[in-house]
Amino acid sequence: MSFIDRAEIRVTAGTGGSGAESFRREMFAPRGGPDGGDGGNGGSIFVRADPQFSTLLDYQYRTHFKAPRGQHGSGSNRTGRSGDDIYLPVPLGTEVRDHATGELLQEVLKPTDVVLVAKGGRGGRGNARFATSTHQAPREWEPGREGEDRIIDLVLKLIADVGLLGQPNAGKSTLLSVVSAARPKIADYPFTTLQPQLGVVGLHDSRSFVMADIPGIIEGAHKGKGLGDKFLQHIERTRVIGYLIPLDAEDPQAIYDLLRQEAQAYDPALAAKPHIIVFTKLDLLSADSPIPALRAPEARDALAISSVAKRGLEELKERLWKLVEEAKTADNESEQESGRHGF
Repeated sequence: MSFIDRAEIRVTAGTGGSGAESFRREMFAPRGGPDGGDGGNGGSIFVRADPQFSTLLDYQYRTHFKAPRGQHGSGSNRTGRSGDDIYLPVPLGTEVRDHATGELLQEVLKPTDVVLVAKGGRGGRGNARFATSTHQAPREWEPGREGEDRIIDLVLKLIADVGLLGQPNAGKSTLLSVVSAARPKIADYPFTTLQPQLGVVGLHDSRSFVMADIPGIIEGAHKGKGLGDKFLQHIERTRVIGYLIPLDAEDPQAIYDLLRQEAQAYDPALAAKPHIIVFTKLDLLSADSPIPALRAPEARDALAISSVAKRGLEELKERLWKLVEEAKTADNESEQESGRHGF
């Protein structure tokens, strides 16, 4: 199944039903009063989280969703039936934005999250609603109001514990395929990974964390070059970042600096996340060759691995798991602190 992370859709809520103009006519009530009922409300449209979804693929084939209108009111004070609401399922991690203004309506992060994106029109009042002591036979009634009609953008940002960031052919896909059940496409040419991949990395004692392989980053990625910033978006919600640098690179320091610059240019909050340096392709390094020493004062650690030879993987997984747990603890403490201050 294709991974689709952006969709532009039109949502049209239902129009409310019109109120009725009617007068009571019965055998023993020749002067029966007004009894026109109200129109039903139009159906609304909601975006709802669905953990079973992992892509926005469905919204590539259907881009216009219209809720049913409300039924008109009728005599005997009968209110028209309201239109059914429509719920659009999206994966966890989806942003819902107004297309015209770019305003963020809400982020769908929890299975219980529901976002109203188009409110149904209110039903019109029937003539029974206009009766007064001095106006006992009103003929006024109201048409139903139009439902909201707007275009919204759905932007999926993957939720993972660890994000792998590196240039094309840095070994991200190979690493993910070895430490998890994910099977990303692997080949020796740039941009093999054309879509983000997620994998659950298992450790002993039933511990695990989610790792994401983000397509290769080149200089200018934050401006959209290469596969661009549409893929950097997927690393925003990760707790820990692994910067992958192949040991056969001519200038590892330059690669690290470039990756850090791209992260910083895209979003300073992204660059501030805890990270480690992962030297890949250790099997290509001779036994007596030292691991490069980088100027990386903010890095939490630097490890060398070989995904092919399966060297250093257990140590890497343990280190990443500890960093993820530390990040979770820090996030929980921050939320509790915000709650105490009423933020």
